[in-house]
Amino acid sequence: MKGKRFQFCLVFLCYMGFVYPQQSNVNLDWAPHKNIRNLVPYMASINSPEVDDNRMITFRVNAPDVKEVMLGGTILTQLRKENPVPFKKDSVGNWLLKVGPLPRDIYFYNFIIDGLKTIDPNNTYTGFANQPGFSIVVVHGGGPSFYDAKNVPHGNIIRHIYHSDVLNGEREMYVYTPPMYDEGKEYPVLYLLGGSGELASSWTFMGKINFIADNLIAENKAKPMIIVMPNNQVVHRRAEDHLEKNFDLLEKELRHHIIPIIESTYSVSTSRHNRAIAGLSMGGRQAQVTGFNCIDLFASFGLLSSAAPLNSNPIFFKDPEINSKIDFLFLGAGAFETDETSRHKLLHDQLTELNIKHEYYIGGNGGHDFITWRHLMYYHFLPALWKIK
Repeated sequence: MKGKRFQFCLVFLCYMGFVYPQQSNVNLDWAPHKNIRNLVPYMASINSPEVDDNRMITFRVNAPDVKEVMLGGTILTQLRKENPVPFKKDSVGNWLLKVGPLPRDIYFYNFIIDGLKTIDPNNTYTGFANQPGFSIVVVHGGGPSFYDAKNVPHGNIIRHIYHSDVLNGEREMYVYTPPMYDEGKEYPVLYLLGGSGELASSWTFMGKINFIADNLIAENKAKPMIIVMPNNQVVHRRAEDHLEKNFDLLEKELRHHIIPIIESTYSVSTSRHNRAIAGLSMGGRQAQVTGFNCIDLFASFGLLSSAAPLNSNPIFFKDPEINSKIDFLFLGAGAFETDETSRHKLLHDQLTELNIKHEYYIGGNGGHDFITWRHLMYYHFLPALWKIK
């Protein structure tokens, strides 16, 4: 492997095995919250959450001395609730809430106990990012979903640690290499960015992008590619100068560090036609503003649940030859985050008016969350990017 001067470590190899719910974490399980063996999770006091085959979720917490327990988090979007949902207390101090049925997917939630937002203390599936922690519940179907580990060839996830002169510190990024990665081949590269509340690991941990790519490649629906997931947090999200520095710093980080590391370490094509940049929310704005300003580097773009004003890229939008420079421009969002005033809808209308070629898709069962972004990547963006001929 090239680029030995860079430090990296293998994070995990993916495999399938036997299933031992509830929340056993013995194998990569597609139904971890189905109570098959009637066992309480290790170190827990009670089963929570529990998902039955009718896709109903039961949340529980033992807290006899508190006055109120409520359910919050992005799961409320799927429950069509604007406000947290209250639990009911039984005679022995257990608080219970049953909701659903919900569509098969992965949901994020939290408990609000006497006004304190917290994770579910009995759920071993806990998320973390560039924001306070949250709990995860998996509503299963009759087998692994498109984002689950299946019995197919799997790629690898590699973590790179490097020093950035641009940002004056140690940085990390994760790299997905496809199944049976071959140094004798040159692969296209997707640079995939998270949102303002994400980490470099978010696209694998919560977005399941490695399993999505594995499954698409196994189904012959997507071309084998390398996916680079850098830490695109370059300025504190609440810093006063965040907006004015964000896009410029990311461009410098891409040009001076991220892309050179990838192209000296992996066997990849260095043609702009084999480089793409995409992202969700803030990462989508970066893919637009930074990506469009780097038309010498990228020919394909994916904007997920995001859009920036046209004046962010005046040269790009005024270029009469821009259609000949774009291989693929995708603009997509969730059904429950879109109306006529949505920024992505307005950008779509502007692109249409300017006759700039692009694909626009609104759908799925999600809002501004990974339910939407997983759906967009599997059903639309990755299969259309560098289509198999």
